[in-house]
Amino acid sequence: MKAVILAAGEGKRCRPLTLTRAKVMLPVANKPILEHVINSLVRNDIKDIILVVGYKKERIMDHFEDGVAFGANIEYIEQKAQIGTAHAILQARKFIGEEEESFIVVNGDNIIGPDAISDLINGAEGDATVLTCKKDDVTNYGVIVAKGKSVKEVIEKPKTLVSHLINTGTYLFRQGIFELIEQTAISTSGEYAITDTLQLMIDNDMDVTMTITNTEWLDAVYSWNLLEANTIVLGDLETDLEKGKVEEGVDLKGNVSIGSNTIIRAGSYIVGPVVIGDNCDIGPNVVILPSTCIGNNVSVASFSYIKNSIIMNDVRISTHSNISNSVIGSNVSTGPNFITEEGKDLLIQIEKELHSAKKLGTIIGDDADIGGNVLVRAGNMIFTNSRISSGKTIAEDVPADSIVI
Repeated sequence: MKAVILAAGEGKRCRPLTLTRAKVMLPVANKPILEHVINSLVRNDIKDIILVVGYKKERIMDHFEDGVAFGANIEYIEQKAQIGTAHAILQARKFIGEEEESFIVVNGDNIIGPDAISDLINGAEGDATVLTCKKDDVTNYGVIVAKGKSVKEVIEKPKTLVSHLINTGTYLFRQGIFELIEQTAISTSGEYAITDTLQLMIDNDMDVTMTITNTEWLDAVYSWNLLEANTIVLGDLETDLEKGKVEEGVDLKGNVSIGSNTIIRAGSYIVGPVVIGDNCDIGPNVVILPSTCIGNNVSVASFSYIKNSIIMNDVRISTHSNISNSVIGSNVSTGPNFITEEGKDLLIQIEKELHSAKKLGTIIGDDADIGGNVLVRAGNMIFTNSRISSGKTIAEDVPADSIVI
């Protein structure tokens, strides 16, 4: 069986992180979301993968290449205009041979566990099967109305509660889906949505079924949701200290993994789950608390404190910094005494709409240069390639390419 992974979109609600990479390349537990997806497919012996790429496609292709390093055989097709999931699936038509009775479609920006893929395969019936899971809050999702296993209606982001079954965007389709997509009219939003195709099938009395998974499926709708996903995925972390160096006087508790050529200097205190990448220099006297991921080529200077955060590659954190519940993009540099204030139940404006964050410090885009003695108020974001002078308090979002003096 082959799999089609939809990886063409930007993920605008995850800005500023997606200004420089597609959402599928955002890291969770120090691996791109897309890598978690591919690993789950491969563990189900689905190794022939078609990646539909578009936005920032070079970064995706450079990382995964032909897929051999990940146990897969990857072929790429470009969706030049991101005009919907159905259109993206249609791009893969020439890679799905007529001898293929069925194939899987999965979103590249949702973390899905191998057991969930197995649930879909084992529960597949009829002309199409939708993988669902149950959630209390279905506000940001499409929902499935079903009778038994038979899907009766697909509703995108209902304004009233009609079902707790959400559509995970993972499907098993038969060959005929391509002709049906071609029959689907473009939606009022200007996109060809696969949910419209499913509804067309239902309206024409075709057999659309659903199966429920109770295993891992995570959707980072907003950038701060990466922290929640990170915490869950790190729950499976195992201790691995063999590749790096831990000096005497370091106190490690829980599961901690460090990469090649990484050094943890004396006096540091780390409580797992924590994963630290390759070529990092941590300490001395640094505190790192649970659910923290630090990428490759990162230095964290003495007397700094990091909790429940994602630090991407090539970051420099100076002394006496305090970072919590934050995501820091690649190639960011901070001066001494950099502090992210932590807030709860925040309302954050994205594209003129307010969205809630249960807990957040800050989100910092790539290539930001931040001076010493800078405080970022809770929930404010610093966008890509910004420059902030020392001694500033950031009490509102800093747009891309800004200079704060």
